[in-house]
Amino acid sequence: MKISTKGRYGLTIMIALAKKHGEGPTSLKSIAKDHNLSEHYLEQLIAPLRNATYVKSVRGAYGGYMLAKEPEEITAGDIIRVLEGPISPVEVVDDEEPAKRDLWIKIRDAVKDVLDSTTLNDLATYEDTGEQEYYMFYI
Repeated sequence: MKISTKGRYGLTIMIALAKKHGEGPTSLKSIAKDHNLSEHYLEQLIAPLRNATYVKSVRGAYGGYMLAKEPEEITAGDIIRVLEGPISPVEVVDDEEPAKRDLWIKIRDAVKDVLDSTTLNDLATYEDTGEQEYYMFYI
């Protein structure tokens, strides 16, 4: 499963808002500047997140966006589903061999479990210990 820039940048927005949670609204302009991203693109991503009631907007000179829920209540899976659609790394075909079909289902469920058990708070307060090995898997 490959997460597109929609999912990646959407997580960036939400993590930035989680880090500022409780401090008032944050402008997309400041998020775009801090992460060297297109403000126009972020504006396109914030609309579905607002429609899904994960963020709320505040109008005015000191307006911007803020989380509509606590960071512990929003998962990475919630955000990815809003921006990318259903989480399904492999399409399961009914007439496929049972062993392969079961493998695809296990992979799908493992990805869902990781995304659904990782909250915005986890991502916003993450501290890199340098112990993680990076692998590139192509499925």
